[in-house]
Amino acid sequence: MQQAFRDVMAAVASPVAVVTALDGSRPHGTTVSAFASLSLTPPMVLVSLEERSHLLAVIRRSGRFGLNVLGAHQADLASVFARSGPDKFDGIGWSPSEELPRLPDAAAWIAAEVADCVEAGDHTVLLARATAVDPGEGSLRPLTYHRRSFGTHTPLAY
Repeated sequence: MQQAFRDVMAAVASPVAVVTALDGSRPHGTTVSAFASLSLTPPMVLVSLEERSHLLAVIRRSGRFGLNVLGAHQADLASVFARSGPDKFDGIGWSPSEELPRLPDAAAWIAAEVADCVEAGDHTVLLARATAVDPGEGSLRPLTYHRRSFGTHTPLAY
């Protein structure tokens, strides 16, 4: 059942983002494909993180995170933040935005404050209020994850 479920979910195209937070002055981040818009009033997002994630522990302490929505040109960056380990930011440029780590050239940016945490299986779903947003350049194509590889959305021509 578990492998069949993985295969079914691999057939679903998902947007890709890097969730970031600061532990003191040290940036932390991880690649996620489980995030979505939750509410417009108030503006809210949801993000799912593995229960054992060090980033989740940092976010639980700070109550805040950044959501760097990646563009199609950032597949390599998504791969860096998808790996395990504490030094994902080694050699990666970033700047503080709303006192959160922001990655350059992301397709969009959201700073968020956690409103609630919901334990769900081996993950925790963070329900968070957007405190700052930057829709970025509308011309950037989004990075997606589908069939266990990165790609992008191509609009259909009618």
